[in-house]
Amino acid sequence: MDVIGVIPARYSSSRFRGKVLVDIMGKPMLQHVWERAKASRILDELVIACDDEMVQKVASGFGAKTVMTSREHACGTDRISEVVNPLDVKVVVNIQGDEPLIDPMMIDSAARALLGDSSLSMATIMRKIDDPAEAADPNVVKVVVGKNDLALYFSRAPIPYLAPNSDLKEATYYKHIGLYAYTKDFLFTYKNLPVSYLERTEKLEQLRVLSEGFKIKMIETKIDTISIDTPEDLERLKVLLQKGAS
Repeated sequence: MDVIGVIPARYSSSRFRGKVLVDIMGKPMLQHVWERAKASRILDELVIACDDEMVQKVASGFGAKTVMTSREHACGTDRISEVVNPLDVKVVVNIQGDEPLIDPMMIDSAARALLGDSSLSMATIMRKIDDPAEAADPNVVKVVVGKNDLALYFSRAPIPYLAPNSDLKEATYYKHIGLYAYTKDFLFTYKNLPVSYLERTEKLEQLRVLSEGFKIKMIETKIDTISIDTPEDLERLKVLLQKGAS
């Protein structure tokens, strides 16, 4: 098998308990994510990694393949590792269960980047920020890239900083969208990397990868998503959907 997609679905979210099952236009949020991921052209298999029988029952009810994983996992990466450990697969795509606007092309492009370049072990997504308020929002993670669109740094701060004496009128900011593709080998390397000072400072798990000297390939998209972390995010999503967001 070349590519598997795994949706870690944790019921007991600390900020929004049960969010993966909240109703969005007649369907649980998890179903929206699953249906979009099912439209991917590259996935050989798609699995929902559950931590609660209620989530598994709902997911099985709308036709998803599910795996019950340990409730003791600290993060989605650990949950995904449990699912893929016994499988013979090249690339694993971590599809966030709280991103109901995820586009299947994001999945395909991230996986293809790894399948097409053996020097890469991890890829993720970025989008140019159009709204200055997003650049200033610490809940919107920003990323700066260098040669070949390899990530230089991720931050909750607006980066790059536009110096007062810069010859540029404005800076260009990119939002990080938290869909990740890894080679299976690197997934287990990543899982065992030590928590870095930068990760502890910014509370961004991907910074441990850069801290240890590994590369992260950034794939640009023009499609935006909303990560549902709070009830307020959910209301904002519903407004967008009523306006015809796709």
